[in-house]
Amino acid sequence: MDDYLEILQSEFQKNADADTAAKQKAYLRDQFEFYGLTTTQRREIQKPFLIKTYLPEKSELEHLVKTLWERPQREYHYFAQELTFKYAKRLDKRDIDLIEYMVTHKSWWDTVDMIATKLLGPYFKKYPDEIEPKVKQWLASDNIWLQRCALLFQLKYKDDLDTDLLSRVINQLLGSKEFFINKAIGWVLREYGRTNPDWVINFVEATPNLHNLSRREGLRLIK
Repeated sequence: MDDYLEILQSEFQKNADADTAAKQKAYLRDQFEFYGLTTTQRREIQKPFLIKTYLPEKSELEHLVKTLWERPQREYHYFAQELTFKYAKRLDKRDIDLIEYMVTHKSWWDTVDMIATKLLGPYFKKYPDEIEPKVKQWLASDNIWLQRCALLFQLKYKDDLDTDLLSRVINQLLGSKEFFINKAIGWVLREYGRTNPDWVINFVEATPNLHNLSRREGLRLIK
């Protein structure tokens, strides 16, 4: 595993670009360091590290992800979540702890949204009995990123989306002044509107205290 990380680090450093890194850092409000790799560059570099034949053992995933997450450069965090996605069909029930770790550490929309849709989405399809307790726990927390996940994990569910659950989650978050919460409400409504526009219209009309941002985003593709 040490060789795996050392070679990855060497490849990232070899392709670093200070000017791009400065722009990327500024874009994310100076919260993270960057090597300055574009998404296309990074994915090309990391492609060999994600080939099935060379993937680390599943038993090493947690330690590997946390090691990557402790590093300052954001590219390591992107790689860690895309590495975890390679094991999406093999996630154990207890892997929710690792997913929550990624959500609650060095949190921002650029990692949380991928985790919500591509890791939590498949996880909850595999372990539906975990949905209610986890969503309840996240909504009761003061962590806006866990709350955002409660909204977004169903983003790509289409006909499988649980409208009763979505309605309950949104209603519990009404009144939030957090941009990332109100934007996520609008986003999930807008996306579900592609599948069931009538439900979205009826929900918005029946929820007069829905934030204007959520309302506008939710109806953007319908009206």
